[in-house]
Amino acid sequence: MKVSARDHIPGLMVTALAALASAYLASRYGAPITLMALLIGLALNFMSADKRLTPGLAFASRVLLRFGIVLFGARVTLAQVADLGPVALAAIVILVALTILAGVVCSRWLGLGSPFGALAGGAVAICGASAAMALAAVLGERRVSQAQLTLVLVGISAFSALAMVVYPILAHYLGFNDTQAGFLTGAAIHDVAQALGGGYSFSQEAGQTAAIVKLSRVALLAPALAAVGWAFARGSGSTKGALELPWFVAGFFLLAAANSAGVVPTNIGHAASDVGNGLLVCAVAATGIRSPMQSLMKTGMKPLLVIAAASLVALGIAVLVAALLMR
Repeated sequence: MKVSARDHIPGLMVTALAALASAYLASRYGAPITLMALLIGLALNFMSADKRLTPGLAFASRVLLRFGIVLFGARVTLAQVADLGPVALAAIVILVALTILAGVVCSRWLGLGSPFGALAGGAVAICGASAAMALAAVLGERRVSQAQLTLVLVGISAFSALAMVVYPILAHYLGFNDTQAGFLTGAAIHDVAQALGGGYSFSQEAGQTAAIVKLSRVALLAPALAAVGWAFARGSGSTKGALELPWFVAGFFLLAAANSAGVVPTNIGHAASDVGNGLLVCAVAATGIRSPMQSLMKTGMKPLLVIAAASLVALGIAVLVAALLMR
């Protein structure tokens, strides 16, 4: 049956209202907006039974997500990444790669499959919920279900909040200086807001270092998306010889490059980043509404173990690099 533009309106209205409620709760209580969007979406899950909402919810969780990923490129400049220096940057690249690999290995060992491992490991390695949504878009619902994506979003939010509290305490216990603590929190905490919160809770200088390190991880989102898409295209028996980037990954690259070259004015770049964040929040809320709750209840603790394993690998590498290279 053909779906018209008018058919999308009810679902998009529900998604927009859920996103606005998330923004209010996040500002009122200082909670991560993506977590609020997910919780509100899950609370409204009963609405997924209304078929009138299906086109709009699907549009929000897929199309709005892809445009949000493109606009996410406005957060990144190559100058920010270069400020770290080659040694720290190489360490971050290795951390991201090994964290994703740890997620894949653990997921396969637990019988959850490589795609789920790439999803969970990539979310831990790069930028939490935003990376999870982007990776799910590349992998597709044939490889990663809505229920699995929702579990990763829930797990990432919980682990990131815990890390924001525990990792600065760990840095104090290890006797880290501001640079070391900033690298640890920026390199090992999952979501952007929590990474910065953890850094600034240690000191102002640590917070500034954490911001640069975290943005460097965000800059690796597009290469990670391309690598995951290439790896699973090969794994599915694709005969294409050339790497084909999804259009939204190419858009991310182009916007980040334009932002790095100074083509994008600062105020427009900030506005684009805010719009992109709003689209991602809408996509998270729609994902929560569409999630099949019965499937969520049947999965048990295994998905959380994958996130925990990837988180421990990221933490171990971050502590090692901070202790040996950031003195």
